[in-house]
Amino acid sequence: MGIKGLAKLLSDEAPDCIREVPLSELHGRKIAIDASMAIYQFLIAVRSNNAGNNAAVMLTNEKGETTSHVQGFFNRTVRYLSEGIRPVFVFDGKPPSFKNNELTKRRARAKEAADKLKQAKEDGNIEEEEKQSKRLVRAGQKENQDCMKLLGLMGVPIVKAPCEAEAQAAAMAKAGSVHAVGTEDMDALTFATPVLYRKMTFASGKTDIQKLNYQQAIDGLNLSSDEFIDLCILLGCDYCDSIRGIGPKTALKLIQQHRTIEKILPTLDRKKYGIPDNWLPPKTDDQKIDDKKNR
Repeated sequence: MGIKGLAKLLSDEAPDCIREVPLSELHGRKIAIDASMAIYQFLIAVRSNNAGNNAAVMLTNEKGETTSHVQGFFNRTVRYLSEGIRPVFVFDGKPPSFKNNELTKRRARAKEAADKLKQAKEDGNIEEEEKQSKRLVRAGQKENQDCMKLLGLMGVPIVKAPCEAEAQAAAMAKAGSVHAVGTEDMDALTFATPVLYRKMTFASGKTDIQKLNYQQAIDGLNLSSDEFIDLCILLGCDYCDSIRGIGPKTALKLIQQHRTIEKILPTLDRKKYGIPDNWLPPKTDDQKIDDKKNR
């Protein structure tokens, strides 16, 4: 899902951290690409309309197996290689336990979409049928394995992350194993990737891409790395519910004033702002020790 409103906030408050650069800047560079995000995009976008009068559907082979992700991955990887980019595709591992709440919500939304899709088919509503079928798209283990096999045949390296792909890709960038991370997901900045490239889909035919510099981002917002993470939590992320009534500008102002979420919470009017029960998970012993050191 990413961080809600972060891209717009950075554009407004730390514009120096964002630049449009030519694709040629990546020539000869090794880039860690978020594979799961790409698979999802292909399952949504690579579709056909066989008869021209039905909802567009995902591509399939003679066995009826979905191949949209394979076709999309092949085309984009060839484009990367032809531009001199050296992609390293990073695949998601097991999601962290504290993401369970978000996964439960996604399952509920999927059930709702399935019910609406059934009704749309009964009503013959092609537009609604296509809309709800896209909401049901999920990139699972089979899709991952298909793309890993393809990339292996193409001689393109892959990395299986122990957990979140964005975290693994950011760690690789910080270690100097790759030049940068390529994904539309702003979570990569939360993991402090030094450089993030976005808009590498080439969907519009443009050759310019977006480059975000992490250090310039937090400097522009006048935040430390830890404060930036707290800002992203306030904006809304995959790991906990957000506080109703706090938008991006207010979140930044609160962090700049109080510096931690723990100091912000006692100052909020509970009648005005909807703070979920047991909003933040309890800190580990290591985190408590770090807090004492920083006092």
